Amino acid sequence: MKKQSFVPRSLLLAGVMLGAFTLSAAAQQPAAAPAAQPLPPGSPLIGRPDNEAAAKLAPVAPPPLPSAPDKLPLAKLKVPAGFNVEVYAAGMANARSLALGDKGTVFVGSRLVDKVYAIVNKDGKRSVKVIASGLYRPNGVAFKDGTLYIAELSKISKIDKIEDNLDNPPKPTVIYDKLPKDEAHGWKFIAIGPDNKLYVPVGQPGNNVLHDADHGQIRRMNLDGSGAEVYALGVRNSVGFDWNPETKQMYFTDNGRDWLSETVPEDELNRVTKAGEDFGAPYCYQGNIIDQELGWGKSCKDYTPPVGLMGPHTASLGMRFYTGNMFPKSYKNAIFVARHGSWNKSQKQGGDVVVVKLNKDGTVKSVEPFMTGFLEDNKYVGRPVDVMLLKDGSLLVSDDWNGAVYRVSYGKPKVANQ
Repeated sequence: MKKQSFVPRSLLLAGVMLGAFTLSAAAQQPAAAPAAQPLPPGSPLIGRPDNEAAAKLAPVAPPPLPSAPDKLPLAKLKVPAGFNVEVYAAGMANARSLALGDKGTVFVGSRLVDKVYAIVNKDGKRSVKVIASGLYRPNGVAFKDGTLYIAELSKISKIDKIEDNLDNPPKPTVIYDKLPKDEAHGWKFIAIGPDNKLYVPVGQPGNNVLHDADHGQIRRMNLDGSGAEVYALGVRNSVGFDWNPETKQMYFTDNGRDWLSETVPEDELNRVTKAGEDFGAPYCYQGNIIDQELGWGKSCKDYTPPVGLMGPHTASLGMRFYTGNMFPKSYKNAIFVARHGSWNKSQKQGGDVVVVKLNKDGTVKSVEPFMTGFLEDNKYVGRPVDVMLLKDGSLLVSDDWNGAVYRVSYGKPKVANQ
């Protein structure tokens, strides 16, 4: 006969109550937080310090649509005495790089939309046309002998005789497709040098990375896309360059790395004196700071230093030498630089156009404010991207935040019917 085991009723009740309490407590526990997803390659947030102040900093997204003409911040924009600012054209989403056609057409690239615009002057009136669409990051535009060149993320195209076909433009024809497809610093600026060659930068594929032989450089090629070669090395992210009208040397802006600190490194203004020069990135920044991550065993003395510094994280982009005759003589052959403005600084800096005056040896003598007012109460009301001279010597400034282009002139404004 088997023995039976008996458990006191009190213990059974205690066990039931304990089990119920455990289940209830478990149900009330917060669910485990999902594991943080890794950042995509090239994300600007890679390397962000783990602290409260840095956690508040991230790229600033522009408005999705261009501003209406009556909403543009024209009244906020300030220029030196004697200068005037007006709206040249509006309604162009994400208006970026500028190029001037032989017949006065102003071509405008974009980065976040798929379009290239043309600002057309006809019978004293200006209108905006879309002359190319369905493109991918068509940031860069350049013009030469009737042909418009367009730089997308990974290729360069051209449209011949564009000013004769603005109402029915042909599709762009690809002339070069050997550019990397990295999104980080992938948008391109292009320009044609005094040697009649096309120049295009290829930035580092991330904030601060050891790049390969296809990145961190400026290339040049023939106007048909042939003969491509590396012209400058150690370039982190250039979105603007031009040639000194006296020496024919190339000057280019270059954006310094993020997350080293809020005050260093500064953006650079560099000068190329010979093909093949190395400007240091990612080992050396601003000519005198060895990178704390990648600069071990390196020396800034081994690289070409900048001719001038443009402020920390100011996003110095488009630049042009002033060769016109409208502005006072003190501006002759000075450089106008559009500073898009910082995002990884608690107190933003930039968001303006500055004028860089040079010493006789080509180094920077001064960096002076020229067009301000895009930054108000630490928030952007506009963000300048590129500058360009018109044939009359006035200066155009693009603003991708508002989708507009402004014109800066000097002297008494002309009044209609006078």
